Amino acid sequence: MPASPAFSSSNCLALARRVLRIEAQAVAALAERLDDGFHRAVELIFDAHGRVIVTGIGKTGHIGRKLAATLASTGTPAYFVHAAEAAHGDLGMITADDVVIAVSNSGRSEELLTILPLVKRQGARLIAITGNPASPLALESDVHLDAGVAEEACPLNLAPTASTTAALAMGDALAVALLDARGFAEADFARSHPGGSLGRRLLTHVRDVMRAGAALPIVAADASPADALIEMSRGGMGMAIVLGADRRPAGIFTDGDLRRALARVGDIRHAALAELMTREPRSIGPDALAAEAAQIMEQHRINQLLVLDADGTLAGALNMHDLMQAKVI
Repeated sequence: MPASPAFSSSNCLALARRVLRIEAQAVAALAERLDDGFHRAVELIFDAHGRVIVTGIGKTGHIGRKLAATLASTGTPAYFVHAAEAAHGDLGMITADDVVIAVSNSGRSEELLTILPLVKRQGARLIAITGNPASPLALESDVHLDAGVAEEACPLNLAPTASTTAALAMGDALAVALLDARGFAEADFARSHPGGSLGRRLLTHVRDVMRAGAALPIVAADASPADALIEMSRGGMGMAIVLGADRRPAGIFTDGDLRRALARVGDIRHAALAELMTREPRSIGPDALAAEAAQIMEQHRINQLLVLDADGTLAGALNMHDLMQAKVI
């Protein structure tokens, strides 16, 4: 299809700004219309013994699917049931302990009205999100949330645009209010999002990323600087751990220690390792969060960290690269 003769950069930008203004105004208008019905909807879901079933069709069905996903990821068990499929067997998923959220701008979607009596007969409670408080769906619901808009952002006032944005925002408001009511915290969110960056930061412990056993570059306290350099190269951690007979670290010998020693001493072949190493190096416990290890390294501008058990014996070690590889940072 050829472009309209009126199509131009300026017209395109003007239309885009109009769309954004209309949708922003539609969402802002929702805040002014919120009443105690919203609180009742939150209470209905919060007190339910079952799950939340979100249903819709067409564009509002897509909004409903997103609402179900947001609820589920923020502490309210929920899933989406397509209104057309519900009339062909999926209603069996709904129990008397559940709360159904039906999303429809007109409130007259035939597929939703078909299953409405069956939802009621099942004993489930119904929350309707519509743009028409006088619609059959709104009137038959236990709680109605008005997501009506003055106009669609579509120039023809036909394509669902502002109305779907308003329904999306109303659903987000519900999910966030429930999140707050449940005392849902960062750690809870991380458990629902173990694959995300927050999940990695909050659920990954030092023991999950540290190196241990033969992977550790270790030398004895009486080793020579040359021995320490060989072990440092083998371990690939930018350091060698100087270990006492009691398995407690006496210090570490790092790349930085080597540079400082060369600048200060020059020929270090006959120097004692104890004179060159860093004593009392920074450490952390294996049960600490890996994010804490990253914070210590960044705070003290170091690249390596020893991992010590409660009795001070060596459990492992990690460096900044290990944290980056685990996507903690």
